[in-house]
Amino acid sequence: MSNSPIRYELIKTCKQTGARLGMVHTPHGSFETPVFMPVGTLATVKTMSPEELKQMGAGIILSNTYHLWLRPGNEIVKEAGGLHKFMNWDRAILTDSGGFQVFSLSDFRRIEEEGVHFRNHLNGDKLFLSPEKAMQIQNDLGSDIMMAFDECPPYPAEYDYMKKSVERTSRWAERCLKAHSRPEEQGLFGIIQGGEYEELRKQSANDLVSLDFPGYAVGGLSVGEPKDVMNRVLEFTTPLMPANKPRYLMGVGSPDSLIDGAIRGIDMFDCVLPTRIARNGTLMTGEGRLVVKNAKFARDFRPLDEHCDCYTCQNYSRAYIRHLIKSEETLGLRLTSYHNLYFLVNLMEKVRQAIREDRLGDFHDEFFEQYGFNKPNAKNF
Repeated sequence: MSNSPIRYELIKTCKQTGARLGMVHTPHGSFETPVFMPVGTLATVKTMSPEELKQMGAGIILSNTYHLWLRPGNEIVKEAGGLHKFMNWDRAILTDSGGFQVFSLSDFRRIEEEGVHFRNHLNGDKLFLSPEKAMQIQNDLGSDIMMAFDECPPYPAEYDYMKKSVERTSRWAERCLKAHSRPEEQGLFGIIQGGEYEELRKQSANDLVSLDFPGYAVGGLSVGEPKDVMNRVLEFTTPLMPANKPRYLMGVGSPDSLIDGAIRGIDMFDCVLPTRIARNGTLMTGEGRLVVKNAKFARDFRPLDEHCDCYTCQNYSRAYIRHLIKSEETLGLRLTSYHNLYFLVNLMEKVRQAIREDRLGDFHDEFFEQYGFNKPNAKNF
């Protein structure tokens, strides 16, 4: 797609690991990769202002097609001039297709060739989402990067079911391309499915690469499979994706998985994890997980992470933040969310620097050692 508004530029390949440092160019600015994208499901990253996201260095955020379709409605966002104007964010936005939400939030759903019948998780109304409808909603939202509507199979899934699912996702991808009405303003990424089956990942990748999308995502991971399975799938899937286009691993946001994914050639990541756990008082620090609600922090006047230079750590103590969280004060949720998002945005800056210096393998080992991932029974997020 030579006229695509999304362009990937390779800057450097790490000699130690093969990881890539790159730049993705979009209609609303460029950002370096590998990158973590904060998730703003309902046109807002929970408790954060766009100015704070810029302050911490976020170059792209993700919003959600399904949720914005229900509230406030894609027509209202379109009337406002698109998502960027509606939410006052002038950097890049990626919208997912709504497929994952349809399969994860609805107890009742019926998949047909045309699309998926399901119930609104808010009020139980019957809804129908198809590739064409997902494209129309995203065209109305005006995101820089749109995602094709795919089927998100459960984990684990039988081979025969997964094969049919992959074939349907490929047919839906073709329909998405045909229905996409603004290809010169919005880039559309295809999603490679296939579960843990190498043969099906190959089939899915071949189908989608033949359609010449401007970028590709690996879907169907981070859905309950062990970390070693995810890494193995990435090892045989990433090389199937074009080297001159962005590669996106959907729904992954734990620090170890971000580094593991970058080493395996992934450029873009997103996850609700940092803000979701922050609201429960769980923090990411350079030395591992910190649950600030614990009683032992009641008189701990140190910052959350003594090596972190984020706004929260520069100004507030564990004791104060514990007090806010225990008292259900909104400021507590804001401060913990800011810290966790900053931690991951900053982690990816360190990953990019390690690629520049051809030492991402060493960085991986040092980080895992310091974080405690190498210890038996290490607690992850």
